[in-house]
Amino acid sequence: MAPEHCSLGFLISFLLTGVVGTQSAHESLMPQRVHFRSRNFHNILHWQPGKACSSNGSIYFVQYKMYGQRQWKNKEDCWGILESFCDLTNETSDIQEPYYGRVRTISAGIHSGWTMTQRFTPWWETKIDPPVVNITQVNGSLLVILQAPGLPYRNQKRKNVSIENYYELVYRVFIINNSLEKEQKVYEGAHRVVEIGALAPHMDYCVMAEMYQPMLDRRSRRSEEKCVEFP
Repeated sequence: MAPEHCSLGFLISFLLTGVVGTQSAHESLMPQRVHFRSRNFHNILHWQPGKACSSNGSIYFVQYKMYGQRQWKNKEDCWGILESFCDLTNETSDIQEPYYGRVRTISAGIHSGWTMTQRFTPWWETKIDPPVVNITQVNGSLLVILQAPGLPYRNQKRKNVSIENYYELVYRVFIINNSLEKEQKVYEGAHRVVEIGALAPHMDYCVMAEMYQPMLDRRSRRSEEKCVEFP
């Protein structure tokens, strides 16, 4: 027996209106705000409960397809779930192709209609995290080593695929002299190892970095600060 997930008012209304109210019942159960959120090509489908339902206990069913395909495919791991999200990373791995997802719910034996996303193309829409920054003191200089964020894909040799395989990336490195409270951009380019020289002794410095995607005119957030004290 299906649990009672929706408001008592909705169930009473449905029973009173019978067949005449079936269409409106389906519509009021339909999941809301169905959309993809994508970070570093981890593509997650999210939604909210229908107008007649609370967030507790509603059962959801997810399908997906590539643009141009006729048939929808069931996402087996998200078929009859309680969560309001579904990981479609593997199903949307051809990142330059557009996809759709859709969700329906069931409550007290009543199925909703499907709610579909807008067209989603991972290459255009994923948000890229900032690079990981490591710094090492070398004499009177700082050696900054940048690492692009990890992706969920592996190549034929089972090694992680770099984000540089998909985008032209420009790294921007900033240094802050904490004593003077002064920030300066010290590098912009494609290299992932950067040397910062001519640093004054007896000063505290912090380094941050971000990535810029010229083709999309988009930049990442800045990385966490990495700080060092020069003797």
